Amino acid sequence: MMKDEFRVLTGNEACTLGALAAGMNFFAGYPITPATEIAEYASELLPKQGGKYMQMEDELASVAAVIGASFAGAKAMTATSGPGFSLMQENIGYAMLAEVPCVLVDVMRQGPCQGVATVPAQGDLMQARWGTHGDHPVIAVAPCSVEETYYETIRAFNMAEKYRTPVFVLSDAMLAHMSEKIRIPDAAELTIENRRQPSCPKEDYRPYEDDGTEIPPMAAFGDGYHWYVSGIIHDETGFPSTSNPDQISSEVKRLHHKIIRNIKDIESYEEYRTEDADIIIVSVGIVARVARSAVDAARDMGIKAGLFRPITLWPFPEERLKELADRAKTVITCEMNEGQLVHIVRQFTSDTPVVSVTQNNGMVMEAETVLAVIKEVK
Repeated sequence: MMKDEFRVLTGNEACTLGALAAGMNFFAGYPITPATEIAEYASELLPKQGGKYMQMEDELASVAAVIGASFAGAKAMTATSGPGFSLMQENIGYAMLAEVPCVLVDVMRQGPCQGVATVPAQGDLMQARWGTHGDHPVIAVAPCSVEETYYETIRAFNMAEKYRTPVFVLSDAMLAHMSEKIRIPDAAELTIENRRQPSCPKEDYRPYEDDGTEIPPMAAFGDGYHWYVSGIIHDETGFPSTSNPDQISSEVKRLHHKIIRNIKDIESYEEYRTEDADIIIVSVGIVARVARSAVDAARDMGIKAGLFRPITLWPFPEERLKELADRAKTVITCEMNEGQLVHIVRQFTSDTPVVSVTQNNGMVMEAETVLAVIKEVK
């Protein structure tokens, strides 16, 4: 399975294979359309590689099991869709504060509530950032192809392990179920990150002590290290520090700063024909493929359009977008919801007009829709 070969895979299958290539050895999940195939494929392949698969009673239990497995030293993942993602939010907040490396895949579908289970949408962009309460950083990636789903799932695991944090992969019903040819690389070609282990004597271990990197080494439960974990703001030992304002502030700031200081390593984006573009289209995931076709059609008509595609949605690659927007005449956002990406983009393009193109009917936006708006604003 790790051999260099070409395969025809769906997005969900590529996600599972990417997770296995990254070293996933634990999966807990609950069936939900359109993410179920990730769990099904994991249930088939994980035991063959010595990993563990757990069919859980619901999404709350799924993410709780993932957190527990990660504390025990596993590389752990779950997969769900919007309704399940909502149910996971409380435990996601726990994982953020307790600094638990894990990967959560959200295969977006039409909402709200149960919505339409079988059709694609992009209504969870803001939920990925603000779904759970409190103040914490988020890493979320949004692939746009089957092959990119494979590699971004690997990268999600790498970032989770490296920065000791949950990482989200945002797919959608179309990308999850479409089939494309992808190259499965030899394992030697891949860069795989693993969490740093403590080097101190076991009795001296402090699970949240900053060693200068702002990312504490992480021992595994059962290995003899002293551990205390809760969902309460804590000191370096893990015990609550709710009566110490300085400690509270220091802990929350460290959670943010360990991501901010590594922003260049985390953020990722793609540009297409932006070198002289005076119309910049911003879109993510499956819609970005549509936008790319619209850019080509516009160029054939002599219109200087280009595409900026955030691959890392959170943290958003704001610096590069600012540079492109500053020299553009218009920015167009294209998304399959009633307007979420546009609110992000407008934060960083205050001096450039932003036109919002939305579609929220369960169908994938067409290139002709985007091209019509390009022609209007040219």
